[in-house]
Amino acid sequence: MCGGVDSGVAGGAGSAGRERVEDLREAAAWAAAALEAAEIELDRRVIAREELVEALAASAAGTTALTEAETEAESVPASSPLPGTTVPSWREGPPATALAPDYQRILGMLVDRPGQEPVKAKEIAVMLGLEPTPAKVEGVRSKARRLAERGWLVQEASGMFSAVRGPVAGPGVGSSA
Repeated sequence: MCGGVDSGVAGGAGSAGRERVEDLREAAAWAAAALEAAEIELDRRVIAREELVEALAASAAGTTALTEAETEAESVPASSPLPGTTVPSWREGPPATALAPDYQRILGMLVDRPGQEPVKAKEIAVMLGLEPTPAKVEGVRSKARRLAERGWLVQEASGMFSAVRGPVAGPGVGSSA
């Protein structure tokens, strides 16, 4: 009888232990799902912030241009573009230095690639030394799309990007930065 009681106690402890482990597994699964949802939301907010900064910079540039035209003040060319500035349309003449540094790096990386095969935004992010997280990849994709919309790059139907023209002059372009 003593053996029966001991095995019953041990069996009860084992059952309680299994229930505890199962509860912890459920809690861990819930926490992992909550973390994933939070990371997705953070990625969306980062992208939205980048787009807002660009829109505000474009608006400020337009306002500044109107103010300068109204007062007929002399315009002093900027020594280098500021991050978040708009991407000018490509045409013969303006060097890649007309682009903000991040855009110069993307353009330079695609121009310097051996083989000139089109690449995905994720590959561009990795080649630029960025972590291939959704937020970083979307940031690179957004910048590459802007470059493609303005004629600096080609965006394939598959969503891949390639260089349009030969080497483009400018610091940081044409080097593996």
